[in-house]
Amino acid sequence: MIIKILGTGCKKCTALGENAKAAAEAAGLSPEIVKVTDQAAIAGYGVMSTPALVIDEKVVSTGKVLNPAQIGALLTAG
Repeated sequence: MIIKILGTGCKKCTALGENAKAAAEAAGLSPEIVKVTDQAAIAGYGVMSTPALVIDEKVVSTGKVLNPAQIGALLTAG
């Protein structure tokens, strides 16, 4: 499993990355977590508002910082 955090590296992007890591650990998963800061790469996902969360190349959230419980639900739903 690959989790990508799309954003410029701002405070919200960092928080989303930390929440994703916490959610994965709580679910007993060890995904690769990748931060994508390149504007062209972010636009390639069709994302217009960051931070965005991508799980296995599927955009699951844009423009908000999900908490670990919300991310955990997305990780185990798939």
